[in-house]
Amino acid sequence: MQPKLTLVGAGPGDGELITLKGIRALQQADVVLYDDLVNTALLDFAPVNAERMYVGKRIGRASLSQEQINELIVRLAQEHGHVVRLKGGDSYVFGRGYEELQYARDYNIPGEVVPGVSSCLAVPASQGIPVTCRGVSESFWVITGTTRHGDLSDDLLLAAQSNATVVVLMGMHKLDKICTMYNHFGRGHLPMAVVQNGTRADERCVVGQVWEMPRLVAAQGVGAPAVIIIGEVVALHPSFVREYARNLAVESL
Repeated sequence: MQPKLTLVGAGPGDGELITLKGIRALQQADVVLYDDLVNTALLDFAPVNAERMYVGKRIGRASLSQEQINELIVRLAQEHGHVVRLKGGDSYVFGRGYEELQYARDYNIPGEVVPGVSSCLAVPASQGIPVTCRGVSESFWVITGTTRHGDLSDDLLLAAQSNATVVVLMGMHKLDKICTMYNHFGRGHLPMAVVQNGTRADERCVVGQVWEMPRLVAAQGVGAPAVIIIGEVVALHPSFVREYARNLAVESL
């Protein structure tokens, strides 16, 4: 029994979007520590006798701290062997994967990273929205909705003034502030989409313009977990024109 840590990106929610290498890592696991947004059907790939433990975190719910998770990884690796840390999306995109891997290495536990399909790419694509498109958007930003101190990222201030597509992860509790920022820069007219439970069977999407999005989201009962997409590419959504016209009609009633 050799202690080992493998960080596996589970993808954005659809269980079929995990990589083949990720499945093979799960098949060799002695312990699986999985997060809140992981499709639990993926746990079936682990051996029957492998320990499965939920260590997810979500705002407003009791959970283990990151320090506790780090310590748990080391203890379980030393006691059982191969620990697979199964994270939603990609471990290195706002997943704190590097912190966990480095902590394990500090205890001489070797680690490996199996990249995952990030929601910043997969969720817009699942709605027919390309994050880049020739003649429409030449680049895209991926930004967390909240910094470690609970504030909006300074990068969002810069992104809101650019022509780039902006994808905001973990930002629903800051939606009003994000829209206010865009309005402040005179960009409230930009197309915007909010996609809840992206790539899953219960995926929901609201499209419109930045200035009206807080009202539309509240009216349709869409909330976290969700991905926010802002930029001209959102107008390429297959039903943008129809949905936008319908939302205007509803708001006028």
